[in-house]
Amino acid sequence: MDQIAVLIPCYNEGKTIEKVVKDFKRVLPEAVIYVYDNNSSDGTAEIAAAAGAVVRHEYQQGKGNVIRRMFGEINACCYVMADGDDTYPAESAREMVDKVLYRNADMVVGDRLSSTYFEENKRPFHNFGNTIVRGSINTLFKNDIKDIMTGYRAFSRRFVKTFPILSKGFEIETEMSIHAIDKNLAVDNVVIQYRDRPEGSESKLNTYSDGFKVLRTIVRLFRTYRPLRFYSLLSLLMIIVAGILFAPIGVTYVQTGLVPRFPTLIACGFIVLAAIVSFFAGMILQSIYSHERQRFELDLYREMESDSERMIIEAKGREEGRG
Repeated sequence: MDQIAVLIPCYNEGKTIEKVVKDFKRVLPEAVIYVYDNNSSDGTAEIAAAAGAVVRHEYQQGKGNVIRRMFGEINACCYVMADGDDTYPAESAREMVDKVLYRNADMVVGDRLSSTYFEENKRPFHNFGNTIVRGSINTLFKNDIKDIMTGYRAFSRRFVKTFPILSKGFEIETEMSIHAIDKNLAVDNVVIQYRDRPEGSESKLNTYSDGFKVLRTIVRLFRTYRPLRFYSLLSLLMIIVAGILFAPIGVTYVQTGLVPRFPTLIACGFIVLAAIVSFFAGMILQSIYSHERQRFELDLYREMESDSERMIIEAKGREEGRG
C-alpha cells in the first residue's frame, strides 16, 4: 500500500500534464503519481508516462467515472486529488497531506475562493455559480466548507473506501462535500493560490449544463440525506397552495353560506391529503436514513480495524526483514 498517492484525472491536458506531474514529484517525492486518462486524443497519457507518472485508463467518459475507478483500484494511507490543468499549486500539497496523516482529517479542501479565484477566473458565471453552490449547501446542510467545488483535495483512506460514488461528471466534488458533512467526517480547509488555465488550455466544464447538474445533485442529495426536512418543506408548500386556493371559497361561504366552486374545493382536499402523505413519507424515510447512518458507522469501524491490522502486519514484516 502506498503511503501517499496523488490522483490526477485527465482529459486532453497534454499542454499542462508534464508540469503538473513534475511539480507533485518535487513537492511529494515519496508519493506515487497516478494519471488516469479519460479517452484523451492529444497524447496526455504518453506525456504523463514520460514525466514519471503511473498511467492508467478509464474508458467511461466523465470525471465521476474516473474518480470511482481511482478510489477502487488504489490503496494508500493518504490520497491527494488534483486536476491536470495546472490551476492548483502543488506547493500546498504537503500541508494538506500533513493534516490527513497527523491531524486525523478525513478530507482537506483546497480553498480557492478565499484567495485568488475571483481575480484569476475569467468566467464570471463560474464565480457566481460557486458562490450559489457554497451558500446553498452550507445553508441546507449546516456547515462551513469554504470551497464546495474545488478539485484539489486530500483524503484519508477511510473516506475513500467508504464513499459511494453516484455522480458521473463534474458534480462529483459536490457529492464529496455533502457526503463528508452528512457522515460527520473531519473536514479541514487549506487556502490555496488558484491560477487560471495557461493560454491554449481549454476547460472541459460547461458553465450552464454542468451547473444545472450540480444544482440537481444538491436537490437529490438533500432529499436523500435530509428526507424529513425535504418532505416537510414540500408538505408545507402544498399546504400553502391549498390555503391560497381555499381562501376565496372560505370567504364566500362565510358571507353567503354557499360554496361556489366545488371543483376547487375538491382540489384543495386532494392537495392537503398529498401534503399529509408527503410528511409521513418523510418520517418513514428519515427512519430508514437513521438506520443507514448506523450501518455506515459500523462499516467505518470495520475499515479502521482492518487498517490497524494491516499496519501491524506491515510492521512485523519490516522487523522480520531487519532480522
